[in-house]
Amino acid sequence: MPTQYRLLVKNASQVVVICSNGEKYLQKDAVQNLCVVDNGSVVIGCDGLIKAVGPSDDVQAEYPEELFEKVIDATGMCVIPGLVDAHTHPVWAGDRVHEFAMKLAGASYMDVHRAGGGIHFTVEHTRAAAAPDLLASLTARLGRMLRAGSTLVECKSGYGLELETEVKMLEVIEKARRSLPINISSTYCGAHAVPRGKTVAEATEDVLRVQLPALRRRITAGDLRVDNIDVFCERGVFDLDATRAILQAGRDMGLHINFHGDELHPMNSAQLGAELGALAISHLEEVTDEGIAAMATAKTAAVLLPTTAYILRLPQPRARAMLEAGLIVALGSDFNPNAYCCSMPLVMHLACVNMRMTMPEALVGATINAAYALGRSDTHGSLEAGKHGDLVVLNCRRWEHLIYQLGGHHEVIRYVIIKGSVNSLENIVLC
Repeated sequence: MPTQYRLLVKNASQVVVICSNGEKYLQKDAVQNLCVVDNGSVVIGCDGLIKAVGPSDDVQAEYPEELFEKVIDATGMCVIPGLVDAHTHPVWAGDRVHEFAMKLAGASYMDVHRAGGGIHFTVEHTRAAAAPDLLASLTARLGRMLRAGSTLVECKSGYGLELETEVKMLEVIEKARRSLPINISSTYCGAHAVPRGKTVAEATEDVLRVQLPALRRRITAGDLRVDNIDVFCERGVFDLDATRAILQAGRDMGLHINFHGDELHPMNSAQLGAELGALAISHLEEVTDEGIAAMATAKTAAVLLPTTAYILRLPQPRARAMLEAGLIVALGSDFNPNAYCCSMPLVMHLACVNMRMTMPEALVGATINAAYALGRSDTHGSLEAGKHGDLVVLNCRRWEHLIYQLGGHHEVIRYVIIKGSVNSLENIVLC
């Protein structure tokens, strides 16, 4: 009998579906009540989409093993959706390990920035880097993320601050999207900082009159796919007026608004994002109660980044207040030269310990809600029929071990599967 399906994962102790009624996100009490199938199986078709999820006896009665190209016996294991990293800066040259000592000695993020380090240091090196070198380092970093269970990753530009390098970064992201198994959501972040020698007004004008029109032409021609637009809305960087103008221009191009806000100072970024219909706002360490309320009403996701607050010794984002207010809370690694973390399991652990999220809240934040923050919750973030067959098989009987075992994901994760194709973790290139 010819095979008709790509993969059967059978007899798992738990299949963590997350949600089963087509929900685009989870909030409030629903976050605590995950849909979990005990002794479950998952069927993935030759098109890479999920065909069935349910109790093993029911699934295997309808789908005999001989119909499958590959069968994984997951007895004693768990299955969860592929993790979604909703905020990363993975394309750059020139690490900033030397700045870590400065921060440990008490220097703030803006102290380093004003001293010529931070984003400007990385911009200098990224402008000088050849595209093949940037692609090689991006490939290695995405390999590490995949090894840690991420199957969908948001990837930003933002270390060019001028057209040539921003396009170079987006082209590198596009090549990775087309050549690697991992799913990518591409973000233009040309307003990541004000370039040296320019004022905020001049930098804003360059983004509006030079960079965005050029990107529109490339997108229309089919050379690039760009999904989101980002701005660093912060005191000493882009103010509210500049942020509004850039985000509106991106929205007019069909890009999702997904930006940095209220990180170091309360800028009322949350209210601005809610007003503009932003899909998501990241950081929010300094968000006000009014901003939280505005985002909850607008269904704008909060992408919280516990690694950043940890490394910079910032106040932790008020996750509990956000969850209780009904915000859609997602998580991201904020992988960048300042916060070198490729592991969403570690992010979830930090979210639980430092932000007092529960383990179900953290898993939701790294699956369906992170997918929502990227406009992908119709295809990713839960194990439902019709969605991409992206899942992680864990070497444990309870899924919570992925969060509980601090730094242990290399032993906990057995398989990472994208659209039904099983990735050999031993062959993933690491940097």
